[in-house]
Amino acid sequence: MAYTAPMQQKLLRHALDVNWRNLALGSETFEAEGAVFVRNRDFPGIYDANFIYGVTASSPDAIESLLVRAAKEYAHAAELTFRIDPGTPPAFEARLGLVAYERSSSLALLLEGPLAGTPRSADIRPIESEAGWDAYFSLKRADWRDHAVRIGEDPENTAVPDGLAATNRLKCPPVRYFLAYVDGAPCGFFNDWEGRDGVGQVEDLFVLPAYRRRGIAVGLIQHCVADARAHGAGPIVIVADPTDTPKNIYAAMGWRPIALCRQYGKKL
Repeated sequence: MAYTAPMQQKLLRHALDVNWRNLALGSETFEAEGAVFVRNRDFPGIYDANFIYGVTASSPDAIESLLVRAAKEYAHAAELTFRIDPGTPPAFEARLGLVAYERSSSLALLLEGPLAGTPRSADIRPIESEAGWDAYFSLKRADWRDHAVRIGEDPENTAVPDGLAATNRLKCPPVRYFLAYVDGAPCGFFNDWEGRDGVGQVEDLFVLPAYRRRGIAVGLIQHCVADARAHGAGPIVIVADPTDTPKNIYAAMGWRPIALCRQYGKKL
């Protein structure tokens, strides 16, 4: 399908909105001072459950009011976090740069047609029991150890992966989590959501290092894209670290890059 420029902009807005709303699922959400606040007091150290997005404040006074309100609403949190996308007023992002917030980036990609590549068979099952969630929590700790080594964090700190796993579980439903098994043992996970306005999302992909290069990740991706579309999604969003290699796998499977988003954080 050929899109006009306004249609492309609308699709981009829906895709980015689905990503932010997906992160917010399971947490308190409210609008104030020209932004959307996402907050979960039970998990103050989890940035994905405590952040601000959808900023429209652009004048100096409006920006100042938002920053003051943000400091008050996130007094419980380990970090004050803003999520920025191409729709954010440049003046607001510039203000964050002025006060020395730490910055990181994420790459949003969109799949509009069918997945490329050969279908992979894999033993993939939905998480429907406490045993399944226990397996997910265990795998999430392995995922954290893998990630923490790369970013210089403590790989044995279980508070972070357990908090991430717990807040991800709060999203279900509407999010659906799946585990991949080899010889009856869980070795990977992924999830999907049909999203909003016809745009869905898949995210949180991990396979244990010992089971990689067997097509398990591809099988999980294929399964979750099919599941999201079976529940009503058309285009599918996925988000990747622009400095890591999975983005290349997604691009080879048919996803196209649509936007760079940024996260600004300041320790409290």
